[in-house]
Amino acid sequence: MNKIVVRIADYAVVHNPAVLVTTVGSCVGIALRDPHTKIGALAHVLLPCIGASGSRGTPLKFADSAIEITVNEMIKKGCSKKRIEAKIAGGARMFEFGLSSMKIGERNVEAVVGKLEEYNIPIIARDTGKNYGRTLEYHIETGVLHIQRALKDIKKI
Repeated sequence: MNKIVVRIADYAVVHNPAVLVTTVGSCVGIALRDPHTKIGALAHVLLPCIGASGSRGTPLKFADSAIEITVNEMIKKGCSKKRIEAKIAGGARMFEFGLSSMKIGERNVEAVVGKLEEYNIPIIARDTGKNYGRTLEYHIETGVLHIQRALKDIKKI
């Protein structure tokens, strides 16, 4: 099986069969799929909103702009926006000091949920929050997201 690593502030859109892989902490992995065409995507977002930042140079860092870019690419490849489904994971509170007071993980999840709602893309499964990182493997053919949670079992959603 072809495994494609998606790095921070990046995304991949592929056609079946492929497995998209990323590791998230306070970041959020957004797995998108059109079950009819079996075109899927995985985006790895670092921050909630491009509008609130002074930086326009890396739109894939931000939940709102990354979702827009990813969905548009899926549509270009033949997906129907009406059929796209989402699964999300990450948004952890990784530390009990410093940046945790900003609740970046929670804010990332809120931004992802808000943008997906705006696009009328249903979130059919999620594994967010808590205090541990996750490695995600998104199997495009089946639509199953394998989540290896730090020091825990593998969860499939």
